[in-house]
Amino acid sequence: MEGVWLARPDEPVRGTPVAIKDLLDTAGLVTTYGSALFVEHVPARSATSVTRLEEAGYAVAGKTNLHEFAYGISSQNPHFGTVPNPEYPGRLAGGSSGGSAAAVAAGDVELALGTDSGGSIRIPAAWCGVVGFKPTYDLVPADGCFPLAPSYDHVGPIASTVAGCAELMVALVPEWEPVDVEALGELRVGFAWLEHADPLVRQRVAEALALFPHREAVDLPLNEPGEYRLFMREVADVHRGLFPERADEYGENVRGKIERCMQVTDEQVETARRLRAEYRDRCDEATQAIDLLVTPTIPFVAPPADVDELTIRERGISLTFPFDSLGWPALALPCGPAEGALPASVQLVGPSGSDSLVLAAGALLASLI
Repeated sequence: MEGVWLARPDEPVRGTPVAIKDLLDTAGLVTTYGSALFVEHVPARSATSVTRLEEAGYAVAGKTNLHEFAYGISSQNPHFGTVPNPEYPGRLAGGSSGGSAAAVAAGDVELALGTDSGGSIRIPAAWCGVVGFKPTYDLVPADGCFPLAPSYDHVGPIASTVAGCAELMVALVPEWEPVDVEALGELRVGFAWLEHADPLVRQRVAEALALFPHREAVDLPLNEPGEYRLFMREVADVHRGLFPERADEYGENVRGKIERCMQVTDEQVETARRLRAEYRDRCDEATQAIDLLVTPTIPFVAPPADVDELTIRERGISLTFPFDSLGWPALALPCGPAEGALPASVQLVGPSGSDSLVLAAGALLASLI
């Protein structure tokens, strides 16, 4: 499908095919990072995550389109085209891992690899009606991935099922220990943020939540806006050596964002670091009595494909970015039709290191929806 794939191997792949977001290096295969600056870039080495998949018998099916340098939630790429939403034509696939989610939604592959710094696995999974999992921070190595904001960057799977995400995690994490669904017991489930979602999204998430017998509201805060300045400084540091001389080669959407990132002051960064630390403490305290947290993945369904990304970005990442800040594992799972008969998505989250539990709970919920 046009707009989904950016590069494919010359020879047929041997092994279970996996689509790889074109932010991750693949030896011998063009890797653009979604940028016109790297259209002829062919890495000598693959990212560790890609190597681990290949060693486990998977094969790179090709490289998928994304938001330029992964800095956006729409995958409207001025260099390679907007990633289409295969199931819902005329709507955004989401981003920044839009091509990976679209490749799964289109049935080109059942498994894909993406990255997530503010919601970039979970948002396209939600809008394309597939499953996306952001692991605990640094559980899957991010080396060989062009960074967005390094202390927020995560690598993880997108698949047609929760089982597919779990399957890839076994290959991506050598020490992985699955949790059997039958061994979950009586999960203590907390829920939050339903009031931030559009009416039908809220209803679908509430219906999914009701399938857990033991549930209670949790007073979980959202991030203080000032914390995002730390994310912005990290973006600026990544592009500081490239952007000043080649800004004109960046697309307008990302160029404007990076210009704003370059203006963040040291004082704002120190305040942001303090806010992030305080946020972690507050969230740890708010979730002490629960095993699993349930929220909407994103407050609204996939918007029209021609929407201005800047007008939806803040609200779009409002319920996903917190778990990049915290580094907690988070699963996006489709939970039924919402506004315009477009898919809603429920987000299952656990504390750092509870990846297996989150995926097992997701498998349980998927069997009930």
